[in-house]
Amino acid sequence: MLANYGYKDGAGDFFITIDTDKCTGCGDCVEVCPAGVFELVEDEFDIEAEAPIAAVANEHAKKIKYSCGPCKPARGYTAADLPCVKACEPAAINHSW
Repeated sequence: MLANYGYKDGAGDFFITIDTDKCTGCGDCVEVCPAGVFELVEDEFDIEAEAPIAAVANEHAKKIKYSCGPCKPARGYTAADLPCVKACEPAAINHSW
Protein backbone atom coordinates (compact mmCIF):
# COMPACT_ATOMS: atom_id res chain seq x y z
CA MET A 1 0.00 0.00 0.00
CA LEU A 2 1.18 3.54 -0.68
CA ALA A 3 0.88 5.95 2.24
CA ASN A 4 0.95 9.64 1.24
CA TYR A 5 1.86 12.34 3.74
CA GLY A 6 1.85 16.04 2.99
CA TYR A 7 -0.29 18.64 1.30
CA LYS A 8 -1.06 20.61 -1.84
CA ASP A 9 -1.16 24.40 -1.91
CA GLY A 10 -0.74 27.27 -4.39
CA ALA A 11 3.01 26.63 -4.58
CA GLY A 12 2.66 22.95 -5.52
CA ASP A 13 2.30 19.40 -4.25
CA PHE A 14 4.46 18.48 -1.27
CA PHE A 15 4.18 14.79 -0.44
CA ILE A 16 6.31 11.99 0.89
CA THR A 17 5.06 8.60 -0.20
CA ILE A 18 6.01 5.45 1.67
CA ASP A 19 5.41 2.08 0.07
CA THR A 20 4.39 0.08 3.12
CA ASP A 21 4.74 -3.18 1.20
CA LYS A 22 8.44 -2.45 0.68
CA CYS A 23 9.17 -0.87 4.08
CA THR A 24 10.93 -3.32 6.42
CA GLY A 25 10.62 -1.15 9.53
CA CYS A 26 14.41 -1.01 9.95
CA GLY A 27 14.32 2.61 11.17
CA ASP A 28 17.24 3.83 9.06
CA CYS A 29 15.16 6.76 7.74
CA VAL A 30 14.31 7.75 11.31
CA GLU A 31 17.98 7.76 12.27
CA VAL A 32 19.29 9.79 9.32
CA CYS A 33 16.57 12.45 9.09
CA PRO A 34 17.96 15.62 10.70
CA ALA A 35 14.46 17.11 11.09
CA GLY A 36 12.87 14.06 12.75
CA VAL A 37 10.24 13.76 10.02
CA PHE A 38 9.93 9.97 10.26
CA GLU A 39 8.76 7.65 13.02
CA LEU A 40 8.11 3.94 13.26
CA VAL A 41 4.49 2.96 13.83
CA GLU A 42 2.33 -0.13 13.87
CA ASP A 43 0.87 -0.88 10.43
CA GLU A 44 -2.80 -0.20 11.06
CA PHE A 45 -3.80 -1.71 7.71
CA ASP A 46 -1.98 -5.02 8.18
CA ILE A 47 -2.90 -6.44 11.57
CA GLU A 48 -0.71 -9.49 10.96
CA ALA A 49 2.44 -7.43 10.40
CA GLU A 50 5.09 -8.18 12.98
CA ALA A 51 7.42 -5.27 12.26
CA PRO A 52 6.59 -1.57 12.46
CA ILE A 53 6.62 0.61 9.34
CA ALA A 54 7.96 4.09 8.68
CA ALA A 55 5.51 6.99 8.68
CA VAL A 56 5.71 10.77 8.64
CA ALA A 57 5.19 12.12 12.16
CA ASN A 58 1.92 14.05 12.51
CA GLU A 59 3.68 17.27 13.47
CA HIS A 60 5.48 17.29 10.09
CA ALA A 61 2.66 16.20 7.76
CA LYS A 62 1.37 19.73 7.14
CA LYS A 63 4.81 21.34 6.88
CA ILE A 64 6.76 18.77 4.85
CA LYS A 65 8.05 21.45 2.48
CA TYR A 66 9.69 23.28 5.38
CA SER A 67 10.75 20.26 7.43
CA CYS A 68 12.51 18.69 4.44
CA GLY A 69 13.76 21.99 2.98
CA PRO A 70 17.25 21.92 4.55
CA CYS A 71 18.00 18.60 2.79
CA LYS A 72 16.93 20.03 -0.58
CA PRO A 73 19.30 22.63 -1.98
CA ALA A 74 17.82 25.09 -4.46
CA ARG A 75 19.33 23.38 -7.51
CA GLY A 76 21.08 20.26 -8.57
CA TYR A 77 19.61 17.66 -6.23
CA THR A 78 17.67 14.56 -7.09
CA ALA A 79 15.44 12.57 -4.78
CA ALA A 80 18.16 9.90 -4.69
CA ASP A 81 20.45 12.43 -2.94
CA LEU A 82 18.17 12.88 0.07
CA PRO A 83 19.37 11.21 3.31
CA CYS A 84 16.10 9.35 3.91
CA VAL A 85 15.97 8.00 0.36
CA LYS A 86 19.64 6.96 0.45
CA ALA A 87 19.13 5.18 3.77
CA CYS A 88 16.08 3.24 2.59
CA GLU A 89 17.57 0.10 1.09
CA PRO A 90 14.24 -1.32 -0.15
CA ALA A 91 13.46 2.05 -1.88
CA ALA A 92 10.17 2.55 -0.03
CA ILE A 93 10.43 6.37 0.28
CA ASN A 94 9.66 8.90 -2.45
CA HIS A 95 9.40 12.72 -2.42
CA SER A 96 7.00 14.39 -4.88
CA TRP A 97 8.83 17.69 -5.26
